[in-house]
Amino acid sequence: MQSSESIGAKLFTINTGLFKLDGGAMFGVVPKAIWSKTNPADENNLCTLAMRCLLVVDEDRVILIDTGIGNKLSDKAKPFYHLHGTDTLHHSLAKHGFTTDDVTDVLLTHLHLDHVGGAVDNDNGTLAPAFRNATYWTNEEHWNWATVNPNEREKASFLKENLEPLKDSGKLKFIEVRDGVQFSRNIKLFFVSGHTKAMMLPLIHYKNKEVFFIADLVPTAGHLPIAYVASYDMFPLQAMAEKKTFLQQALLNNYVLFLEHDPINECCTVKETEKGIRVKDVFKLTDI
Repeated sequence: MQSSESIGAKLFTINTGLFKLDGGAMFGVVPKAIWSKTNPADENNLCTLAMRCLLVVDEDRVILIDTGIGNKLSDKAKPFYHLHGTDTLHHSLAKHGFTTDDVTDVLLTHLHLDHVGGAVDNDNGTLAPAFRNATYWTNEEHWNWATVNPNEREKASFLKENLEPLKDSGKLKFIEVRDGVQFSRNIKLFFVSGHTKAMMLPLIHYKNKEVFFIADLVPTAGHLPIAYVASYDMFPLQAMAEKKTFLQQALLNNYVLFLEHDPINECCTVKETEKGIRVKDVFKLTDI
């Protein structure tokens, strides 16, 4: 019989809805004739993207990785994101038998609005953490990047209404920026800075496999080619180098990649081809 330690954590996919972004922005210098084969655009050149989070039950901790965009976007901002779909953070938690009160930890890969928005609720005009029993985790390097003097390209993604209530709650804590730092028994964290400074990537032991929550390092399966980096990446050459490194590790160790923004593919493994590392198999967590 396998021990609970060898089997690892319990994982639950938490879908929080869909949104749209400009396809050219999502793929940078890659021509539309190429990227549209994997990520088709609508008549306005917008690609549909998921906001797929992950709930991890690890011993006595219930850890939510990212929170989606939430439900408090202003009327002015909503047209830019084209929110749609029937999934919500609360409904997806309930589907698996959880409520917001059950969550002990909220691990935020980074503080862009589509990852942190659901961490704060607007309760009749009062902003407060959505998970009242949880500790919220980021790291000091990224927090300062987002709040002290955010750059002109990125500051529109760092909304005060998503960040200040977390700080004011006294429940915000910082993680040491060190690759392989142990967050919980079955979660180790790795750090990359091409997309944004000190983005955190959890590697989770699950059913004798390693599931890599790859966040915006590889937003969709269509972004696996090294040169396919988004215009949203602050340091594209660094993002390419980091992607190359982590995909080589995924290939070597047969990691399962958990895709946060792919509207179709939840998870994939990778293989080496004559064109580089590409998708091997696609599947859902429940198929593991």
